[in-house]
Amino acid sequence: MVTAITNARVFDGEKVLESATVVIDGTRIAAVGGEPPAAAEIVDASGATLLPGLIDAHTHSSDEALALALRFGVTTELEMQGMNTRPHRSHIIGDDTLADVRSAGFGITPPGGHPSELFPDDFDFGPGPGGDDQHGGHDGPAPLMPFATTPEEAAGFIPQLIAAGSDYIKFMVDDGSVEGHPGLPMLDQATLNAGVAEARRHGMLTLAHALTVDATRMAVDAGVHGLAHLFMDQPHTDDVIERIATAGVFVVPCVVLDASMMGITASALADDPRVAARLGEAWTDLLRGSYNRYPQGRLEDVLHSVKALHDAGVDILVGTDAVPFPLPFMAGVAHGASVHHELQYLVRAGLTPLEALRAATSTPARRFGLDDRGRIAAGLRADLLLVDGDPTTRIGDTLNLRTVWRRGTPTQLTID
Repeated sequence: MVTAITNARVFDGEKVLESATVVIDGTRIAAVGGEPPAAAEIVDASGATLLPGLIDAHTHSSDEALALALRFGVTTELEMQGMNTRPHRSHIIGDDTLADVRSAGFGITPPGGHPSELFPDDFDFGPGPGGDDQHGGHDGPAPLMPFATTPEEAAGFIPQLIAAGSDYIKFMVDDGSVEGHPGLPMLDQATLNAGVAEARRHGMLTLAHALTVDATRMAVDAGVHGLAHLFMDQPHTDDVIERIATAGVFVVPCVVLDASMMGITASALADDPRVAARLGEAWTDLLRGSYNRYPQGRLEDVLHSVKALHDAGVDILVGTDAVPFPLPFMAGVAHGASVHHELQYLVRAGLTPLEALRAATSTPARRFGLDDRGRIAAGLRADLLLVDGDPTTRIGDTLNLRTVWRRGTPTQLTID
């Protein structure tokens, strides 16, 4: 089937094209510009903007979460801890009711280290890691749990994670201080260095979970490619900004998560009728709560750090840290909806709407090597969203969703 989207303002992932025609042929974009083919089904997009499918560069996913994300125009999620490694996601590849996904598998951390402190002592994991069914309802082998305390152990886990289907490698650098559990076991510098060096030797992208300035310095000094969070324990200094920029490290700030950690809810987002119609009660309730583990934090410090990094030339990527299921003790963020909230936070930090949109499209695609998406160009996947209005000048218009295509297939945007 051939579809021609006409009269749209097109944000192609980098720049705006006025009134361009975009032709979808099957699962791919066939053309950008020119006249629509004679036999094409015409979608008149007058007054609307066509964007590449959005990418959430920090999630923890499930099939339920991937379906939810897609309803909000998020066509790809990058999982930073979870089950959706290559052996476990074969059912997702051709399912155009779910967002696509890539995964780190499970991050390298010491026994008893982060994220163990996030779960109540009586929490029942159910199926999946920690539960009776180690497969968690997925096909394939049980996930690899890479607990490391020495450089040799960290390096030894790298080929195992690759063989187990991890798309990139994540390291936990966290002493628990921000989560209200100071003194957690944490990777030391030598262990972190060894793991990162081995991953890079294998050609793998590396990321670090780091919520403090000290952990950030450790991760950058170890040679990671990206930071899956932005520090939130203190204001930035010129030194830490320069260190990140000089190293070419990208940052996924997850401002929505930092706000939740500080006790700031996303109730205004939950009250938006454009959100409630797609979200469902359990996830809407989740947005009305918060983690509230670091109330002494200052959101303005985080926003100023985002702007300082951006001004220094650091690649900023949109991410949310949304959890796989609506767990009440992990409140404040929701799949899909919180991507739009993060875009709003980036603009509040001082990025232009166009710069924020790049952070959710072409920039994560480039940094994660997803060469078939993140832009609107001939030959790429037809992962697209059409929104009323102009989010390239008013970022809130991203929520005016009219149509979402995943591999050229339109998505149902409302809950059954």
